[in-house]
Amino acid sequence: MTDALSSHYAEALANAVFGPESGVTPEEATEQLKWAADLISESKDVERALLSPSVSKIRKQAIAGKLADQLGLHRLIKNFLLVVVSHRRIRELPAMQQDFELIVDERTGWLPAKITSAHELGAEQRQSIERALGSKLGKFIRAHYIVDPSVIGGIRAHIASREYDATVRGKLESMRVRLLSHA
Repeated sequence: MTDALSSHYAEALANAVFGPESGVTPEEATEQLKWAADLISESKDVERALLSPSVSKIRKQAIAGKLADQLGLHRLIKNFLLVVVSHRRIRELPAMQQDFELIVDERTGWLPAKITSAHELGAEQRQSIERALGSKLGKFIRAHYIVDPSVIGGIRAHIASREYDATVRGKLESMRVRLLSHA
């Protein structure tokens, strides 16, 4: 769950990216922010340096600036990263990145979805599922796939606050509830 602070930062970045002369597409900005957040969280030395109170603010900004240059980040993403470091909010960067993705999806007409299946789905199956859900909801679907053998078969989709359950496990549970209610 994200908080108001990370949402505020993400909204500010989205406003800059969607601005008339930003020079970066929302998709590029999303990808670049993810690169930065992933690199920081995966490199314990970098993360430790950016979080440490013993490292000066100037040194932290130098580290973040060098990181941004090495990743080839657009100036807006680099400046955002420097602001986050300057405000000592690097710990919230993953939440900011997630909020930013949600804002970009919302503004560009995409719905994030979590699709669970018993086994890995092929590209054609994924496209078919995304098309069916997209046409039902009137939006484009950006799906994140999860494999969970306990669903036995079929798929379960979580989209916004809705759940669509077409799993064998879901059908068995529904039958169990009906049988118990008539007993």
